Amino acid sequence: MNWLTNYVRPKILQLVRPRDESENLWVKCPQCGHMIFHKDLKRTFRVCSYCNHHLRLSARMRLAMLFDDNGFTCIELPQTDPDPLKFRDMKRYVDRLREAQNQTGEHDAIIVAHGTMGGIPVVVAVFNVEFLRGSMGTAVGEGLVAAAELAILQEAPLVVVPAASGLRMQEGVLSLMQMARTTIAVDKVKEKGLPFLVVLTNPTLGGVAGSFAMLGDIVLAEPGAMIGFSGTRVVEQTMHEKVPEDFQRAEYLLSHGMLDMVVPRSQLRDVLLKLVKLLRYPLPPGEVIDLLSRTELPPLFENPPVPSSSPSVSPEQPEAV
Repeated sequence: MNWLTNYVRPKILQLVRPRDESENLWVKCPQCGHMIFHKDLKRTFRVCSYCNHHLRLSARMRLAMLFDDNGFTCIELPQTDPDPLKFRDMKRYVDRLREAQNQTGEHDAIIVAHGTMGGIPVVVAVFNVEFLRGSMGTAVGEGLVAAAELAILQEAPLVVVPAASGLRMQEGVLSLMQMARTTIAVDKVKEKGLPFLVVLTNPTLGGVAGSFAMLGDIVLAEPGAMIGFSGTRVVEQTMHEKVPEDFQRAEYLLSHGMLDMVVPRSQLRDVLLKLVKLLRYPLPPGEVIDLLSRTELPPLFENPPVPSSSPSVSPEQPEAV
């Protein structure tokens, strides 16, 4: 019986147990449906080579993509009370935290690291959307404050890459307070004359979008990222109206003046480096730099309209009434 229990049973369980996502060799693009080999997807930093859809990227992969030679140092974040309200819904909040920590291998939904980008010292704070949907609680707020303080200490630019569903409801008003705390923290970075850049990714919602995420000196976004305060369904139910199909997407916000740039992931590091140099070491007046490569523009920038020198309206494009 011991032989059956100790040897045969584990072998059978190993056969029927579902494989982890990390073991899957093929990934299906959620937009076009193509199957992509996992090594090809990793090489493109999880961008579909068929439709250019930007899949979610882990926080560690994003840090490796931004820093020089994959070299960066993560800092230890301040310790906080894991469950200040002793919150419980379907299960205890501390149990949810423990599950998220076991699944992601991270302490909370933010990682703060420092290193060099193009030889320039930079501090980067990246959200991990896989950790309780990247929600911002006291630990994340402390992480952003620590990132701002480190940037000031090193006199380095601060880059924040949010990916969050909003505030963490299990922490109540303590989570709400992080909106003010993070706003004050990034304002201190600006007061020191240091660049503060934000890269909005999918999704950036709720109190994160309503606080520090929209306060960057330059606000960038990845193509197709959902950005807003409430989700589309909530907005439609509140307004009792149907919103546009691309509502709250990065391209829609760019066309309405809410963003400065929509940058493909393949160009993100180069664009950030150019912006850091431009803000940290200003060029002589009149110097023109090309931030985005002309060979790989987002759809919104393809065939940009050339302003006419005369006020007359082209017959192909009648004047709107």
